[in-house]
Amino acid sequence: MTTVAIRQKLMTYLADADDSKVKALYTLLEKEMEEEDTFVLTDEQLQILDREREMHVNGQTKSYNRHEAGQIIKGQRAF
Repeated sequence: MTTVAIRQKLMTYLADADDSKVKALYTLLEKEMEEEDTFVLTDEQLQILDREREMHVNGQTKSYNRHEAGQIIKGQRAF
């Protein structure tokens, strides 16, 4: 079974499950869900993002739309 099919079945199940089952599943996954929400950038990463944004705002770098970026990634277009 594919991950997409599993997600669909879980969503359908949770929509109709009684409260005790929903709470039990939440308890099983709670710690993992909290850990995923704690993504933090380092100071160095934030400085890089700030520099890149500033260059973009000042017109020093070019931006690409999603289609153009896809072509660049696939090697179908130079950047």
